Amino acid sequence: MQLYNTLSAEERAQLIDEAGKERLTLSFYAYAKIEDPKKFRDDLFIAWNALDALGRIYVAHEGINAQMSVPADQFEAFRETLETYDFMKGIRLNVAVEQDNHSFLKLTIKVRHKIVADGLNDETFDVTNKGIHLKAQEFNNMLEDPNTIVVDFRNHYESEVGHFEGAITPDVENFRESLPIINEQLQDFKEDKNLLMYCTGGIRCEKASAYFKHQGFKNVFQLEGGIIEYTRQIKEEGIESKFIGKNFVFDHRLGERITDDIIAQCHQCGKPCDNHTNCANDACHLLFIQCDECKAAMENTCSTECLETIHLPWEEQVKLRKGLQVGNKVFRKGKSEALKFKNSGDLSTQTLAKATKAETKDIRQKIKIKKVLIGKAEHYYSKSKIAQFLIENNELSVGDKVLISGPTTGDQEITISQIFVNGGFSDTAKAGDQITFELPFRVRLSDKLYKIIE
Repeated sequence: MQLYNTLSAEERAQLIDEAGKERLTLSFYAYAKIEDPKKFRDDLFIAWNALDALGRIYVAHEGINAQMSVPADQFEAFRETLETYDFMKGIRLNVAVEQDNHSFLKLTIKVRHKIVADGLNDETFDVTNKGIHLKAQEFNNMLEDPNTIVVDFRNHYESEVGHFEGAITPDVENFRESLPIINEQLQDFKEDKNLLMYCTGGIRCEKASAYFKHQGFKNVFQLEGGIIEYTRQIKEEGIESKFIGKNFVFDHRLGERITDDIIAQCHQCGKPCDNHTNCANDACHLLFIQCDECKAAMENTCSTECLETIHLPWEEQVKLRKGLQVGNKVFRKGKSEALKFKNSGDLSTQTLAKATKAETKDIRQKIKIKKVLIGKAEHYYSKSKIAQFLIENNELSVGDKVLISGPTTGDQEITISQIFVNGGFSDTAKAGDQITFELPFRVRLSDKLYKIIE
């Protein structure tokens, strides 16, 4: 019986496009005592794979944490798969503010020691003994109480692009770092202050609220459903948003705009910007904020070193990485001396710019592009900057607009001005033809070639 993915992300994306059905991006979590996480995992995979549900899910003895993409017409059937478990009956599903059919392209369910790594080894700590949940208006009211301390239990790269007014924003890279820091910082306020906490969807601050109750804090509160649910409530009920900026999310969108305030800067030039990107150098993959101008000039890289690296022959790039610790930048979240305008820790809510109407409505315009898959990348000649593709479907002609897409390359649009077909000049290429044309950026074997349909 199939208990794993059989399609690549690109193949799945193509099937989603061909199906033409709306999908919902959602998240949920539940703390519970699960006796056999492995069996629980396998049962979920079988049920969800049948519904074409995709996502990144972690299960452990302490519960489940899920971020998913579900076909809209299977939403109720998906909910029924949850309702079969007593601890998930009536569970709140946080539906994303902005929908994206490509938010997740695989179904990955992993068994972990914990669903949220906390670094704690305290057997007396009861994660179900949580703080008081507050709805959006209640949260706003408590924010205005001078006796309240509000803490952001997300990481520095999340809070940098958006956070609540007056919040403590720890300069941390993960949740387990924040617990001892905040505990030490607030030791003198256990008895007389309201400890108010929030995170993206509620799972981190739910554990944090239980931890701080365990540490002796008397008045512990948390934002119910996190920023995602807060946003839904303020929009439905016409409540003023005390959250400013963008909410970082952990799918390929990397953010949902809550207000049109831009409070962050491009890490390379300092221009007001709050769009994250991952460095195109596979040996770095640093997550950082990059404006469109720097993205074009730096070709999606975080430094001149990485820019030079991506133009080396692929075999040479692999050799450079072999046996080396490629620095502390590997999969790090924005900590690098190359980022001159990186801010974290004590953050301001000062608005540096306003997002345009298009940016506010749709962060990722690329999803709206109508396209058809016509081929795949075969090689890139870095010295001459020539890309080679194999046409597998349809036709390609001079003047056509194409999209070159891949996990590292991202999405790059160009207009074909000249092509070589099977070694000679031609105006048109058809299925089975091998084509080459000049490209200012490197392509990889995982890249796909799409023709944009006007």
